[in-house]
Amino acid sequence: MRILLVDDHPLFLEGFQDLLATRGIEVVGTASDGLEALDKARSLRPDVILMDIKMPRCNGTTATRLIKAELPDVKIVMLTVSDEDEDLFDAIKSGASGYLLKGLDVEEFFELLSGLAQGEAPLSRGLAARIMEEFALAHQAGSAGAATQAKEKKLTPRQMEVLTLVAQGLTYKEVGATLCLSERTVKYHMSEILKRLHLENRAQVIVYATRKGYTRRT
Repeated sequence: MRILLVDDHPLFLEGFQDLLATRGIEVVGTASDGLEALDKARSLRPDVILMDIKMPRCNGTTATRLIKAELPDVKIVMLTVSDEDEDLFDAIKSGASGYLLKGLDVEEFFELLSGLAQGEAPLSRGLAARIMEEFALAHQAGSAGAATQAKEKKLTPRQMEVLTLVAQGLTYKEVGATLCLSERTVKYHMSEILKRLHLENRAQVIVYATRKGYTRRT
């Protein structure tokens, strides 16, 4: 995993870079604001960007939108002290694959980060429920309930199976083993689910599926 670190605090960048190195994680570069992050992302093509939100010149959510527009395959995880709802919701809507708070325990952070490589959505505890509530309110406000049901009907039975298992927390490999599919086929189905539900990433899929009740195991 090749990581770009983005934060406007030099001491945090230096210390966190050393911490990642102790776990064998390659930090390909650092940036101190969103515009520099965009330039570094273009030149370094990292696998993952760990991005702060509150930064000068260009904040993390704006940078996320700009980077995802040019480099959609790069995964961006917000790493911030802000647990404000506005920052959280804006980050997910901008295309962030996860949202982690800097107060996380070290072992928990690395556990969540390792899940990203398996297609998981790293979220600090309690944040998923808040995202779910926000998306539910947004759907209600725009009379989107009927539209959502119409979208859901467009999913094939196989896609519904994949969606349900992913929402229950299974990795793509585990979903494939359960359904007798290759991991590549599961990823293909997930990309189709994203398109058909007009969602941008796995975090949004999990929020949607949780609200619909697909996370309850039978």
